Amino acid sequence: MENLSIGEFYSGPGGLGMGAKLARIKDKQGRYFSFDHEFATDYDPDSCETFRRNIAGNKEVVCSDIKDINIAGLPYVDGFLYGFPCNDFSMVGESKGLDGKFGPLYSYGVKYINHHQPKFFLAENVSGISSANSGNAFGTILNELQNAGTHGYELTVHKFKFEEYGIPQARHRFIIIGIRKDLKLKFKVPKPSKKIVSARDAITKPPIPVSAHNQEFTKQSKQVIERLSHIKPGENAWTANLPSHLKLNVKGAKMSMIYKRLDPDKPAYTITGSGGGGTHVYHWTENRALTNRERARLQTFPDDFEFIGSKESVRKQIGMAVPVKGAQIILQSVLKTFAGIKYPSIKESYVHE
Repeated sequence: MENLSIGEFYSGPGGLGMGAKLARIKDKQGRYFSFDHEFATDYDPDSCETFRRNIAGNKEVVCSDIKDINIAGLPYVDGFLYGFPCNDFSMVGESKGLDGKFGPLYSYGVKYINHHQPKFFLAENVSGISSANSGNAFGTILNELQNAGTHGYELTVHKFKFEEYGIPQARHRFIIIGIRKDLKLKFKVPKPSKKIVSARDAITKPPIPVSAHNQEFTKQSKQVIERLSHIKPGENAWTANLPSHLKLNVKGAKMSMIYKRLDPDKPAYTITGSGGGGTHVYHWTENRALTNRERARLQTFPDDFEFIGSKESVRKQIGMAVPVKGAQIILQSVLKTFAGIKYPSIKESYVHE
């Protein structure tokens, strides 16, 4: 077996990490290729413990603010993964980009790449990153990644629509794959399967085991139950025909996911990690929010993956993660690229000059 070592910044509970753990390919000579985790970092104690429990084993998980980590002291890895914080690039919010508190945190990943020069890196962020700071932020980030290290990196930049790859959720994310230029390899975007998996199939087939972790139900108020009883599958608090006493008195933007029920015959809408009342994703017929295990199903985490922390902490971890099967598909394509195995591909959606 030929393994590539990997390390992560901003690992969260392990969406990318679990995808890497599951990624495995075999070439025509019968050789297997996979990944070995060497380290991960995150600032959130619950996320760190979740990563340790499910992925890291005896490998190091550094639970600390990235600003306090000695990057030069971290080990070299063949592949470096980082989904840098999306708060200032998300279209839900002020979209401050590089001018915000979280926007500049991408630079710590660039520092790791500059110092250790891994064979490849994978960077991930929300689709809104391409428009932050009038589009200038994305160009700045791509320039720094492209010119990192001694040799620079050959970039492939693509906005993945994960529902096109059999993920039961409409989740769109920019993925940047960089391969060190001296290796003379170019990552190609894997061709979508076009297999559509509905929210109902993801949650009910097979049924969630009684013994599954993180399956606690939310206690809904009488008013929420009554409001949901008037909302049809696929509708939300603004599109449903609600009685006047159940309508929301909200000024300004009306977010479409507020008390939105899933359409059982379509992939779910984007699972988020934060938000107040009405943002917890709602069952298509039952008058309740989804459990965290049901949300994890929509993010394609295995049923035996145990999230650590309070119910709200687990909700945040799940919502901030990369879908596991999406990460697995991309990282298996990385393995095929290094193994010299051809695979069906499409043109990348974003070309950086």
